Parts: sequence; structure tokens; C-alpha cells
Amino acid sequence: MSIKDNLIKIKNQLPQNVQLVAVSKFHSVEEIEEAVKAGQNIFGENRVQEAAQKFDLIKKSYPNVKLRIIGQLQRNKAKEAVRIADAIDSVDRIELLDEIEKQAAKLDKNIQVLFEYHTGEDSKSGFVDKELIFQALQKKAQGDYPHIEPKGFMTMAPFSDDQDLVRSSFKKLKSLRDECQGKFKQFDLSELSMGMSGDWQIAIQEGSTMVRIGTAIFGQRDYSKGKN
Repeated sequence: MSIKDNLIKIKNQLPQNVQLVAVSKFHSVEEIEEAVKAGQNIFGENRVQEAAQKFDLIKKSYPNVKLRIIGQLQRNKAKEAVRIADAIDSVDRIELLDEIEKQAAKLDKNIQVLFEYHTGEDSKSGFVDKELIFQALQKKAQGDYPHIEPKGFMTMAPFSDDQDLVRSSFKKLKSLRDECQGKFKQFDLSELSMGMSGDWQIAIQEGSTMVRIGTAIFGQRDYSKGKN
């Protein structure tokens, strides 16, 4: 099946309130363009350098395309991430928020963020303490991050055939979102980015508003392209 056929198949199964992020890491500009021409306009990339090389080109031709950084972000890559991205979904520490604000202020650019929360044993990134997320939101409430717009939360479920384990991961994220929304009513924290190619149906059942799908759209990745 073509990228277009894959997109149609997935979108036909998604509820209207769920956004599709097409994960394009290790896929070419040509493949991304094929997806854009098929109506997809939100993409997720893990590696900032790779994303910049591709989306500086893509956005010239397709200015409506949105790029979300979904991989663990080092502080020294924040400047470039803020420049190229519309959202950073993998914010996992307060120090990174500080750096994102610093770089966004230089560009006078507002940027959306999601807080990544560690809910599964396999996940190596994400806040592990919800109190630190409360602290980050409190800093925003006090005016510390004028260029940052918190929109919700992201997680990765364990890579497991145990559906109860996967479901439990998603339930944890939704519970955290509900708690944060109750404490910080001035923010719209409704976004829940959870669910990937192997578990997005379960994620939607548990309240996901955004699924991150790569392989089921683009096919298997050529990992040799990532060695740069």
C-alpha cells in the first residue's frame, strides 16, 4: 500500500477529536511530501538536526505544515528546536523549559509544549515526579515563561504484549492531566499525546487526543539514514 492509502486507512479509524502526528524520522523529504499531498500536515521528528534538514525544505513549499519535536531534547539543541518546530512534546525537566524560554524570547516566538511523563518501565525519558510538573506549571502561572504555552502531556507506554500494562500507562497520564487541570484552571491542558503504531487503539479508548504513528504510515524505517 502507498503512503496515501495508509493515511486514509488510519484516518478512517480515528475519531474526529484525535489528531494524527505522522512520525517521519529516518524518512525522506520525498516521502514526507507524499504524505503532505495526501492531506497530512502534522509531523513528528525525534532528532533536531535531521528535522531541520528536512523541514527547512518542506516548509518552504508547504508553509501550513506543522512540526512537533517528539524525541528527548538536549539543552544544546533547544535553540534549533525552537527555530524549526511549532511544538516540543518531549519536555522532561524544568531546566529544558528554562532553555526553551530563553531561545524563544530571542526569536520573539511563542511555542507550544507538552510535558512528557514517565509511565512505563521501558521509557527512559520524562518527568518521574509529578510534583516537578506542578512546579513547572506554577512557574508559568507566575509569569516565568511568557513565550511557552503548555498544552498537555505525552507518554510512551511499555513495549509489551500485556494490554493491561499498556492501558495502565495511559490511565496514569490521563489521571495526571486531570489533576494538573484541576490545579491550574487558567491553562488548557487538554492534549494527551499517547499511542503509537502498535497501541494507538488502546490509547484512544483511554482518552488520547493525539497519536504518533510512523511505521503504519511510512513502512519500516531505514535506520542507516540516522547515523549522521
